Amino acid sequence: MFRFCIPLICFAMFVPASLGAETNQKSPFFALCMDTHDEKKRSIEEQNEMLRDLGFDGVAHLWLNGLSERAASAKKTGLKIFQIYIQVNLAANVPFDSQLAEKLTPVKGQGVQLALLIEGAPPSDASFDDKVVAILQKMLDITEPLGVGIVLYPHLNSWNEKVADCVRIAKRFPDKKVGVMFNLCHWAAVDKSENLESVLRSALPYLSAITINGIDTPEEIQAKTGNWLQPLDAGSFDQATLFKILDDLNYHGPVGLQCYGIPGDARIHLEQSMKKWLSLRGKSLRPQPNR
Repeated sequence: MFRFCIPLICFAMFVPASLGAETNQKSPFFALCMDTHDEKKRSIEEQNEMLRDLGFDGVAHLWLNGLSERAASAKKTGLKIFQIYIQVNLAANVPFDSQLAEKLTPVKGQGVQLALLIEGAPPSDASFDDKVVAILQKMLDITEPLGVGIVLYPHLNSWNEKVADCVRIAKRFPDKKVGVMFNLCHWAAVDKSENLESVLRSALPYLSAITINGIDTPEEIQAKTGNWLQPLDAGSFDQATLFKILDDLNYHGPVGLQCYGIPGDARIHLEQSMKKWLSLRGKSLRPQPNR
């Protein structure tokens, strides 16, 4: 990811997470991109077993290759696949995978979110809005019968670089069939600390998932003195401030742990991050099975 992440929720039909009634305390916690830099080079089954043992509720999948294996393993280990990440290319004659319907069949009816990284146009260029809306409508015609939702994934240097870009497009779908994500690391690369609450509040009607990770402040990152991809217990950014805002907004949807670019044995940093997550949510680490 970076170039993607690069850096939901079992409903029969897709509904933006902000519209429910649970509290953030019950937000499901899943991991994404935990495999891209894992020195152990774990198989999909080994990844899922590790996440289950560490207490994660689920997992996300990068691109469409290997999705059948991920789905079979997730069922076996009791994990939910929360999201699948794909690219949409505005400059291409065929902007998304022509076999999308077939490739999504393994997750039919599981309430998965298809998270879109939109490429092929300058970041935040609103002159492409109509084209994006038309493409999304075609994608919805494919994903809705499968019970797969569509969410927009803000990503540095992508067309949908900012949360505001995603909200602008989501508003074009009054039925809220297109959701919006908040990705902490990508927000920090383009915004200011003081704008965190206003950004989240503006996205709330469409906010369907967020991703978090250990990170330094936006000011440090943009000054090239900070690190934007760390385990959750690291970095100068105050995670408690983020969750205070989310609690105040009554956000109760899924929370993903962004792991892209973190070196070493993935199990080590995943366990560190799980401990931090549980402390943020006022819970205790459950005993892990011996393996």
